[in-house]
Amino acid sequence: MSSANAQTANDLLIGSHVSMSGKEMMLSSVREALSYHANTFMLYTGAPQNTRRKPVEELRIGEAWQFMRLHHIESFVVHAPYIINLANTVKPETRRLAVDFLAQELDRTQKMGSRLLILHPGAHVGAGPKAGIQSIIDGLNEVLSEPSDVCIALETMSGKGSDIGSSFEQLAAIYDGVRYPDRLRVCFDTCHVHDAGYDIAHDLDGVLEQFDRLIGKDQIAVFHINDSKNERGSAKDRHADIGEGYLGFAPLYALTHHPDFPGIPKILETPWYPDPSNPARTLPPYGREIAWLRTGKKPKGEEII
Repeated sequence: MSSANAQTANDLLIGSHVSMSGKEMMLSSVREALSYHANTFMLYTGAPQNTRRKPVEELRIGEAWQFMRLHHIESFVVHAPYIINLANTVKPETRRLAVDFLAQELDRTQKMGSRLLILHPGAHVGAGPKAGIQSIIDGLNEVLSEPSDVCIALETMSGKGSDIGSSFEQLAAIYDGVRYPDRLRVCFDTCHVHDAGYDIAHDLDGVLEQFDRLIGKDQIAVFHINDSKNERGSAKDRHADIGEGYLGFAPLYALTHHPDFPGIPKILETPWYPDPSNPARTLPPYGREIAWLRTGKKPKGEEII
């Protein structure tokens, strides 16, 4: 590996989804991230399937930040729960909950010290993309009207069901309609983009150029680095471990080290794998995958460098 590549590997901002639970709460998140040799991480403020949340005073935020600084972790990102659906115009009570809870999550994110909240744009549940996109725009306008240092990063989606955000054009339409576009960013999920039909495995720069024309590459604030269990365009959203899916190791390594995105966090959300010594037990893949993506060296003859 050349000295230039080594410097790139050393500067790479990479981590994974980590849990926040038990008595240590956010402090346990930092410990988990460090166990993978990560220098950033992503967490949920509570279970992604519900709205139950502990008061921020119980999250041990100060201790977590002291531990982060001790180990040179300077930032992390938060993911909003899946139950937030700003696009639902079919059930007004569901949408009202989404707007109110998103505002609360934005406040929690700021109090925890992150500046980025990742959000699935939403699903139109049968009302059609046009109605769904307008509902997302209205909801974001309401939430973002309150001052905050936190940006909302709209996640690229796979096209599963009635999800909105599987095309760059849909994300661009949301940007165009929101009154506070300076508070918006994008979370670029590799599995989702592949499953939505974009050929990042063979034409990564072409896909990024298309994104740049419609939205701007400078709007990508975080990457989710995931392989896919499905062929391109499947619209299924099933993550695979790095190098074990239809994307493959080389394109994901190339994106992770892409010169257009220095300092942008890369977050792994890959599935746990069976323990070879005990198939009934699963192990987190993040430590080994972070090492592979840093060095370009993966077992089974898939080395980049």
